[in-house]
Amino acid sequence: MKIMVAVKRVVDYAVKIRVKPDKTGVETHNVKMSMNPFCEIALEEALRIKESGLASEVVAVSMGPAQCVDTLRTGLAMGADRGIHVEATGALYPLSVAKLLKALVEVENPGLLILGKQAIDDDCNQTGQMVAGLLGWPQGTFASKVVLDKENQVATVDREVDGGLETLSLDLPAVITTDLRLNQPRYATLPNIMKAKSKVIKKLTPQELKVEIRSDLEVVQVTEPPKRKAGVIISSVDELIDKLKNEAHVI
Repeated sequence: MKIMVAVKRVVDYAVKIRVKPDKTGVETHNVKMSMNPFCEIALEEALRIKESGLASEVVAVSMGPAQCVDTLRTGLAMGADRGIHVEATGALYPLSVAKLLKALVEVENPGLLILGKQAIDDDCNQTGQMVAGLLGWPQGTFASKVVLDKENQVATVDREVDGGLETLSLDLPAVITTDLRLNQPRYATLPNIMKAKSKVIKKLTPQELKVEIRSDLEVVQVTEPPKRKAGVIISSVDELIDKLKNEAHVI
């Protein structure tokens, strides 16, 4: 079985985000970029499935500008067998990404498609659900545990919901999106980083996949959240109640 994993290049989680002066988006020039943490978890799970003997190949896929190749190289250094880069210069929104993934699935025919549940730049949490809908595949989102039954072609997924855990049984092929508690991604070792340089990254364009990139969304303005007011120290319970009643108006 082949597993396809989607990975996204985002602003590194440790970077302090700055809004562009013209408020059209966030500053990415000369900013450290890295693989989306949820995508790292998705890739790690695919690699563990392969290492357990339940999959034969792990293919990492990324979409966006030429710099996405660096993200794919990181995935290859972690252990992915090969990469696919769909080069697109404009903004990619979840529906466009889902259509591109659907086209790639039709070419590659994987038995399992794994994605991070969301990206830390837009927090959309939409792509996995959309691509499952386009493919007509069962989906297990927010996965905290994945168990594959290769003989019966079934994936059992524990997913985190508001009330606790929900267990789903999915017929393969299926789409799974990963949550934080699924695993701890590995670090790429120096030998694997060197090996990754010789691994194949296939380049494609949306036109070659017969997907039109367009969006029904328009970003009007991006602004920073308002700064919090400084806290105050109160001297008594009576003063606290007075402020809650007359200033905060919560009692």
